[in-house]
Amino acid sequence: MTYLMARVDPADRERLAERFRQIDGPMLRALAEAGLTWLRTNQQLVNSLNVFPVPDGDTGTNMTLTMQAALEEASESGEASVGRMAKAIAHGALMGARGNSGVILSQLWRGLARGLDDLATMDAAALARALDAARETAYKGVVQPVEGTILTVAKDVARAGLEAASTPGATNLDVLEAVVATADESVERTPELLPVLREAGVVDSGGKGLFFIFEGMLRTVYGLALNEPLLEVKPISQLQLEQTAEAIEPGQDWEVIVDFQPSADLDIPAFYRQLGEMGTSIQVGEGDGLYRMHIHVPDRTEFQPVEYVRTLGTITNVRIENLMLQMPGSAQAPSKPPLRLATPSPGQIAVVAVSPGDGLSRVFGSLGVAGVIDGGQTMNPSTQQILEAVEQLPTDKVIVLPNNKNVVLSACQAVELTGKQLAVVPSHTGPQGIAAMLALDPDGDLQSVAAAMESSMQAVRTIELTVATRTAKVDGVAVEVGQTIGLLDDTLVAAGQDLSSVLQQTFEKAGAGSAELATLYYGEALPLPEVHQLAAQLLSRWPALQVEIHAGGQPHYPIIASIE
Repeated sequence: MTYLMARVDPADRERLAERFRQIDGPMLRALAEAGLTWLRTNQQLVNSLNVFPVPDGDTGTNMTLTMQAALEEASESGEASVGRMAKAIAHGALMGARGNSGVILSQLWRGLARGLDDLATMDAAALARALDAARETAYKGVVQPVEGTILTVAKDVARAGLEAASTPGATNLDVLEAVVATADESVERTPELLPVLREAGVVDSGGKGLFFIFEGMLRTVYGLALNEPLLEVKPISQLQLEQTAEAIEPGQDWEVIVDFQPSADLDIPAFYRQLGEMGTSIQVGEGDGLYRMHIHVPDRTEFQPVEYVRTLGTITNVRIENLMLQMPGSAQAPSKPPLRLATPSPGQIAVVAVSPGDGLSRVFGSLGVAGVIDGGQTMNPSTQQILEAVEQLPTDKVIVLPNNKNVVLSACQAVELTGKQLAVVPSHTGPQGIAAMLALDPDGDLQSVAAAMESSMQAVRTIELTVATRTAKVDGVAVEVGQTIGLLDDTLVAAGQDLSSVLQQTFEKAGAGSAELATLYYGEALPLPEVHQLAAQLLSRWPALQVEIHAGGQPHYPIIASIE
């Protein structure tokens, strides 16, 4: 925080404090937009703080998309009142909430709006009260609040705001400065409160994202730039390039990766500024004097980063990939047969399932699912997407299978927003959702059927294999970036250099010796002959185990398996 204050002349600060003594609706919208911009600038930094080194619906991405939805709602609001503007932002955040971090962020905005209800403008005291209301709402929105997370940061921020506002003559700027300083300190303390963060060697990603939102607000008040990321240059081996395609936004048409040797010392801030004018999703790595640059750029500009880097030194390698081919509905994408889903009658129970891959979607369809939402590990659907899937069904009784622990809260928010009878069966994985479908009775009582489905999903254990996106130690298992890792019911249990050995290690941990059935859902990038070879190796080790194979089509996870 002090580094920001040092960049502002005391006389200018007094002028700014007076200018922001009262904040109206348009000013609040501008502050929120600055928070979003600064969060987006540092999105990859927040993503890199994920405890599990797996391709996931990353915190930075989820919070950015949640804030983006909030600002889209606010931009359509011409409200001059700070209270009504806060309501518009809160509603947008609620509908656009993605992942647990996005849902909690939406609850913070919801509480803030309650604290500002019917106010035309906001002074320091009102801001402090609203921050405290935000804390209260967020804590109430989580069944079992965990300290050392974004909730702790929100609590510390609320306390700091109330203390700052109690000083005679306090302004909104005084409160905002105290909030940013406290958020920064609170984030750094999160590993002391949450052992899993301490073991992984990171601070809480959600708390860091919230800090960037507040800091972005303060930076715009000070008149400081919002397009210079605070990213450090990482070792090339720790770049997380696999995750950058998880949320391809409009204008991100080409992925460009350039390896080069600079002819002089590289000016990192200037390098980022130039790249920031060309595109997004910027990452930079360094190793043994060689730099690697990653960026997403619009169509017809894919060679601009290459030509720019050429002015800085010698290029040793270039990779350019067309991201437009990965966009849904792309003209170049191969056509697929239509997905067959159940058609429930009015009064029957319909099921909506979140699915990470085309093959798994078809399995769900064959079991009687009436609606499928694309998403899961690498892109968490928003509350609005879930709500739309529920509302389009011709029945008023619906069950949602999130099939990912980071989608459960978004699904639960949809319960409050629909006029239909909606139940959420909190499945954390695709195999759990598939097991739950075996207990579906379309003509039964909604709550009884939901309870039976939840009980049914407990009969399976889920195995997931992927590639470590960074070096870490989690759940007592040390992994190196690039290794194959195995998760058993969301717990990291194995790591190694090849898929087969890690699969067998994970099956051993799952108790394959006493199991009867294993089902392998193979990912989009895993060749079928290799899948058959993996299945044969499992049968060789556990001859009594029945092994079934299905196309899952999921990205990033070569194998998702159930064992029962």
